Amino acid sequence: MSWRSETPESVTSAGEGVPARARPLRDWFGRNRTMLLALVTWVVFAAVAYTTYRITGDIRYQDILRALEETSWRDILIAGFFTVVSFVLLAGYDVNALRHLGRSPNLVQVGMVAFCAYAIGNTVGFGPLSAGAVRYRGYSRLGLSGEQVAAVIAFVTLSFGIGLTVTTALAALVAADQVAAQAGLSPLALRLLSGALLLALAVMAAFLWRQNGRLRPHMPRPVIALQQLAITAADLMVTATVLWVLLPQDLEVSWISFVIIYAIAIGLGVLSHVPAGLGVLEAVILTSLGGSTGTDALLGSLVLYRVIYHVAPLLIAVVVVAWTEALEALHSPRLEWAQRMGTLLAPSLLASLAVICGVMLIFSSVIPATDADLAWIAAYVPVQLIEAAHFLSSLIGLVLFVAARGLTQRLDGAYWLTLVAAAAAFVFTFVKALAPYEAVMLAALIGFLILSRPLFDRPASLLSQTLTPPWLAGIATIAVSAITILFFVYKDVDYSHDLWWQFEVSAEAPRGLRALLGVVILSSVIAIHSLLKPSRPETDRPEDDEVQRALAIVDAQDGSEANLVRMRDKSLIFSASGDAFLMYAVQGQSWISLFGPIGAQGSQAELIWRFIEMARANGGRPVFYQVPPALLPLCADAGLRGLKLGERALVDLETMDLQSSQWAEQRQALRKGERTGLTFEVVEPAGVAAILDELQQVSDAWLAHQDTREKGFALGRFDRSYVAEQPVAVLRAEGRIVAFATIMTTATKAEATVDLMRFARNAPSGSMDVLFCNILVEMKRQGFRSFSLGMAPLSGITASQSAPFWNHLGQSVFEHGERFYNFRGLRSFKAKYRPDWQSRYLVTPGGVSPLAALVDVTLLIGGGLRGVIRK
Repeated sequence: MSWRSETPESVTSAGEGVPARARPLRDWFGRNRTMLLALVTWVVFAAVAYTTYRITGDIRYQDILRALEETSWRDILIAGFFTVVSFVLLAGYDVNALRHLGRSPNLVQVGMVAFCAYAIGNTVGFGPLSAGAVRYRGYSRLGLSGEQVAAVIAFVTLSFGIGLTVTTALAALVAADQVAAQAGLSPLALRLLSGALLLALAVMAAFLWRQNGRLRPHMPRPVIALQQLAITAADLMVTATVLWVLLPQDLEVSWISFVIIYAIAIGLGVLSHVPAGLGVLEAVILTSLGGSTGTDALLGSLVLYRVIYHVAPLLIAVVVVAWTEALEALHSPRLEWAQRMGTLLAPSLLASLAVICGVMLIFSSVIPATDADLAWIAAYVPVQLIEAAHFLSSLIGLVLFVAARGLTQRLDGAYWLTLVAAAAAFVFTFVKALAPYEAVMLAALIGFLILSRPLFDRPASLLSQTLTPPWLAGIATIAVSAITILFFVYKDVDYSHDLWWQFEVSAEAPRGLRALLGVVILSSVIAIHSLLKPSRPETDRPEDDEVQRALAIVDAQDGSEANLVRMRDKSLIFSASGDAFLMYAVQGQSWISLFGPIGAQGSQAELIWRFIEMARANGGRPVFYQVPPALLPLCADAGLRGLKLGERALVDLETMDLQSSQWAEQRQALRKGERTGLTFEVVEPAGVAAILDELQQVSDAWLAHQDTREKGFALGRFDRSYVAEQPVAVLRAEGRIVAFATIMTTATKAEATVDLMRFARNAPSGSMDVLFCNILVEMKRQGFRSFSLGMAPLSGITASQSAPFWNHLGQSVFEHGERFYNFRGLRSFKAKYRPDWQSRYLVTPGGVSPLAALVDVTLLIGGGLRGVIRK
């Protein structure tokens, strides 16, 4: 056997029942799922943009400016007030979710995380700039486990969807006559449809609350469910009111009818996967209300709504986090949590602000400046400089958007690129035209960057990274938006080839055309570079010199299990300083790291980020297997979640006393070995070659008797060169080796462990206990402080009523899975050595099923599906 057998070896492939002809197609869709989703999102947005352009065919840009000027400050202030109320209600989602989990949330701390999550998610909403990713970072630092953060996200998402449906149906039921007239439907049919939908939801809820199946523990208490339903309904109505108060006064639609239209628009925006529902909300509102008031006024209201409800909260979040950064100088213990939380959320907020500034610069390059501003600038600035500043500002906007991804990963290269680009754009705002709003936004970005300089300490190359499909879709969305805006603003300008060569202060359309062309060309270059970048041979087996470098690092740290790098079946990446490494292998879509980074703590974050980037750049999902608790905060910073996998048993050799009553069983095992004539010896690597043939015979006989095969990745296998590199403990009977174990150690002598433990069929009864007890005694004699017994899978997983589904599944398998794997027996065997139990985790991205990742780990260890089935 392998002493460190840690994985249920009977897990079968998720695709075992799929017909052979369908598997290649299924695998292709699996590999390209992210790319396809990004492509669909872009196509949907392009269709929406075209629809919006057609709807606004009779509207002129000047009409929208006039409508914006006619909006009173009173309406803007009322919209701002309802925005504040909406974000307070949104924080209630998270508070209720935490109460559902049995937590007593600190309202200030939860409010800060929730506010930043919604400010970022509502404005950008993809990749690391999503509300879920921010919650993983924030709540993990407030003491929530990965499973609990996932439960919070699931609670918030489901309650929003259910609340949106219930609120829409109730509103339609109450105001059926008005809504039916607006939609051209029968009031009776609308009432019947709404009533049937509410009845179906009520029956489903009653069934889930009354049944005792596996979903029952995850159901919130009726009081919490009703509170959440009320919060969702109130939030939806308040958010709709933000836009309602900005709409023209002559709108011939009731408030309740508008709430339903708004709810439908929000739902379609969510389903479209377009960031912030951009364009989808506008298209639905324009289509639904275009006949009730002027389209120009509607467009002006929608622009103001985006600024008040989306951009303003993000700026406030930036100010709040900048304030927490300034708190560091006060050194107040009471404010330490705020400074720590601000440090955690700052990169995401900065990246979101960079995205907003970038989009602003691109859009402003295709929108004309006022005649007065141009006339004033022309008196002091040459036209050539105006043209250059205008063109370069559009390109800088795209640079800021791309650099935002590096900011989320705390790259120093992204930091300096963003700072320099923002500073240049700030100067250009006074050269291309007087743009005070752009200058304020860019000044805020620059100031926050300067305050946050210490956070961006990862010396990674921005140019070496590949943009993922969601970021490429984002660039394409911005380009389509800019094209749509350009054609809308200059629809009265007849196109001709001469436009490209008109360089005059008043020639706004040619200037916009050239800026747009620059953005499209640079976008194409970035996309082609990302899509056609050749794959590096990252999964090659390591060379001997790389293994020796890794072994030098292993020898200088405490984790003896890191000696599995000697198997040479895992690829290696090293930190920039060369004082840490990470070993991994690829199975299916999963890029699986064993133990996470090994070596200097200062290099661990760098390796985690690099591994995540590498996996995603190659279309894979990053997975960390058997991660210790100390690495979870770093993983949470990268937007990953940790799910408990089991517990590692660690024997304290310094306190082990075989003469005490607690170790009577082990003492008896040693005496039994002496009576039966068994002799124990630890053979150092220099002498292992002489006994390899005999060890091979014992190993082959053990494999045949157990009807199993060699494993890999997280488990050692009998490879002659691998076995010969380490000390081997042997047990002899009448001069013959009847049992052996390979020993893994490091120079720090913090711990030792064994990997392969195998015995001959004719070994005396109890030989393995004798061997193991002798190893413990010998390691203690050599000065090792502890001894690792390896991991007991699924051990120590609690499944309270509010625990996530993973915990219930893990506990159920541990309790009833003896047919497949001796979970309880392994835990009991290790427990008799009185170890300390240390948790180990499976870390995956937030949207990745842990079961899919665990299946890939199992297949990797077992040598594929055939290896798993054959044990």
